[in-house]
Amino acid sequence: MSTPIPEFVHDATITTPIDLHRGGCRCPLHGRRLFTGLLAGAAATAAWPALAREGVEVGGNSKFTKLVSAEEIEAAAATQYQQMRTEASGKKALAPANHPQQQRLQAIADRLIPFTHEWNRRARDWRWEVSLIGSKEINAFCMPGGKIAFYYGILQQLQLSDSEVAMIMGHEMAHALREHARERMGKQMATQGVIGIGAALLGLGDVGRTVANMGGQLLTLKFGREDESEADLVGMELAARAGYEPRSGVTLWQKMMEANKGAPPEFLSTHPAGNTRIRDIEASLPKVEPLYARAPRPARQFGPPPLRSSAG
Repeated sequence: MSTPIPEFVHDATITTPIDLHRGGCRCPLHGRRLFTGLLAGAAATAAWPALAREGVEVGGNSKFTKLVSAEEIEAAAATQYQQMRTEASGKKALAPANHPQQQRLQAIADRLIPFTHEWNRRARDWRWEVSLIGSKEINAFCMPGGKIAFYYGILQQLQLSDSEVAMIMGHEMAHALREHARERMGKQMATQGVIGIGAALLGLGDVGRTVANMGGQLLTLKFGREDESEADLVGMELAARAGYEPRSGVTLWQKMMEANKGAPPEFLSTHPAGNTRIRDIEASLPKVEPLYARAPRPARQFGPPPLRSSAG
């Protein structure tokens, strides 16, 4: 006899402002590169050369990440993530472990996580978590340190297949793995004169200064288009290696465009336009399809929640 699923509210309003894609960041660096002189030269030499490997190529992480402590930003993320879970739980909008869609998200994450280590050594020690939040918002994210959340609305309203979920999850994981939040915060600190940027980038100064208001910055941070395009590629590779159809990125974005009349939902407002994204995904398919062809397929197939249901 199956265990009954506790009450799960699908349409709660979650006020914890935890989405990394949205928020009030007014930083002039948002979505574009504005570094000149020493900054531009140092940034250009900061990234490691692209490794010769099978799959996508995105180069190394920006050295601006070194201006912010990974431990501090991951601790701040864990705190804010727990606050969101506590709020959702209080509103009966945190899915229990035996909820079918929570099990689905966990199963997909379990397949992707083993392939994250190549992209970030710290990921081996992350305490990965996956939460299903009962909100109608079309939203999903992965915070630094591997804290993943999907809102019920994105699964239900878009009627996502497992491969489409894997594409979104891989994309969000990629933001954490490539340390885009840490990079953006480092750039903000540099341009605000918090650190002597020339010395910092060249390894000559004190780059261990504590980040002020870490949590607040994290919650209002937006990623730029370069970050989003990079996360698309890395996420598609993660999904392909885990046995999920990489071409589902095309159908995913067709659904996104249809649901939003050609414009992305708010949490994707800084992403490349849907048609551009589809073209980029199609152009990169030859790099990941061989990985998918060799990957074991998931033993269990799930599906989206009903379009209208009180039980989930």
